[in-house]
Amino acid sequence: MSKNDRDALQRQLELWEGNELAAFLAKSPERQAEFRTLTGFPVNRVYTELDVATTPAGDIGLPGQYPYTRGAYPTMYRGRLWTMRQIAGFGTAEDTNGRFKYLIAQGQTGLSTDFDMPTLMGYDSDHPMSEGEVGREGVAIDTMADMDLLFDGIDLEKISVSMTINPSAWILLAMYIGVAQERGLDLNKLSGTIQADILKEYMAQKEWAFPIAPSVRIVRDCITYCARNMRRYNPINISGYHISEAGSSPLDEVAFPLCNLITYVEEVVKTGMHVDEFAPRLAFFFVSQADFFEEIAKFRAVRRAYAKIMKERFGAKNPDSMRLRFHTQTAAATLTKPQYQVNIVRTTLQALSAVLGGTQSLHTNGMDEAFAIPTEQAMKLALRTQQVIADESNAANVIDPLGGSYYVEHLTNQMEQAIFEVIDEVDRRGGTIKLIEQGWFQRRIADFAYETAIKKAKGEKVVLGVNKFVEPDERQDIETHPYDPTTAERQIARLHRVRRERNAPELERLLEQLIDVARDEQQNIMPVTIELVRAGASMGEIITRLQTLWGTYRENPVF
Repeated sequence: MSKNDRDALQRQLELWEGNELAAFLAKSPERQAEFRTLTGFPVNRVYTELDVATTPAGDIGLPGQYPYTRGAYPTMYRGRLWTMRQIAGFGTAEDTNGRFKYLIAQGQTGLSTDFDMPTLMGYDSDHPMSEGEVGREGVAIDTMADMDLLFDGIDLEKISVSMTINPSAWILLAMYIGVAQERGLDLNKLSGTIQADILKEYMAQKEWAFPIAPSVRIVRDCITYCARNMRRYNPINISGYHISEAGSSPLDEVAFPLCNLITYVEEVVKTGMHVDEFAPRLAFFFVSQADFFEEIAKFRAVRRAYAKIMKERFGAKNPDSMRLRFHTQTAAATLTKPQYQVNIVRTTLQALSAVLGGTQSLHTNGMDEAFAIPTEQAMKLALRTQQVIADESNAANVIDPLGGSYYVEHLTNQMEQAIFEVIDEVDRRGGTIKLIEQGWFQRRIADFAYETAIKKAKGEKVVLGVNKFVEPDERQDIETHPYDPTTAERQIARLHRVRRERNAPELERLLEQLIDVARDEQQNIMPVTIELVRAGASMGEIITRLQTLWGTYRENPVF
């Protein structure tokens, strides 16, 4: 806009405020004194070209063009729809394998695996800490025999597999590789990801096995191994989802993962690997929350911020190194038990904002997930939600359809600026690991979560069925997913059988080699781990042996 155009528009806006708006407000005041996004950004009454007049033209660009604000790829969903990846995991490997095959038959295009709490923490199913939790909130995996059964009858070269796991992620990756090798598959044809983002565990989810430094070293080793041996595989899914579910703002949900990204990239670069050798396979995992327009702007802003970080901070030259790709899950924290059918509407809007924001893959929550693991019927309906958006709404037919919206572009700029303010503060204070140890990230999450809880309690943040339109006499006749009481018995029996049948002296030799590799910072821990799992080592045995060298981690509590 020229200065004359800006001045004319400003005068037009002032006249509107002084005449039509003022007269209308005198008769009918607005619903509340101020409006804000979920993060807390103030929301104006109306947006005009003045609100985006200072946006550099290059910051918006075109799809598939740096800085990728409008989409990671030039054709987006006109060329290929996002991967529909409904998460599944319960009971034993056989149980979850059945759910996988059901979802594939319903049109799911990627697998996403949830693991039970013992597996997430690195305990074997027969460990005392596992009692009562085996297969309850995810699938139990102890040995490579379980992994083989988990993907029985599934062609791993033709379907991508995501595994949501962190402290023990490299062991599950080793099992996945071991299964592929024994089936004679080409590792370069495998696609998918392990989450592996251990820093967000210390910030938010609290699942760890070792102190921070060796945990980051394991992440480094996963990235370097996959870059050299699995060219289609994403060795890490840097996650904002769990940061959000712990109670953070949408801003911190995307800013904190970029702080973690910087730490991981710095660690890998120290090995002598150039950023362009591994960055194209880095991936992210975000949540789609309730604030429809802020979520769309959030996805656009983090894509732009990532591109700038990789180019300007790390010197990336390959466009694929600057192209942020992310999976999205709708927000489990927004689901309610009261009037649980309303969860379908919440999930639909959240899924649509993820699509309009340009996600590469998507999980939609089941309406019954506030109660238990979703039933098959709930999962089918959640998958159909994605399919309606894809095939019936025509929302996927145009790229970045809200690009150019004064409001969305203003929010995108605002979110990007705030992201870099967080990163600058972290840099200024000494970096991500130092601030984790000091509880800085944890405190920000806790403060926002507390403020949100107070707003819900006061009714300032509306949750239908909970603090508005409550139905005190509501009956909840709902069929939930059952827990099979034989799960632990069946799982432990297989674990004991593997232990009886393996070569014990060879296993002990490999465990000693594991310690030697762990002592040497220059070596990669993946090859020996693959040998171990192929020899029948259990996850718990590998974790326990490494804890004799590295110890464990105890957090300084934040109140």
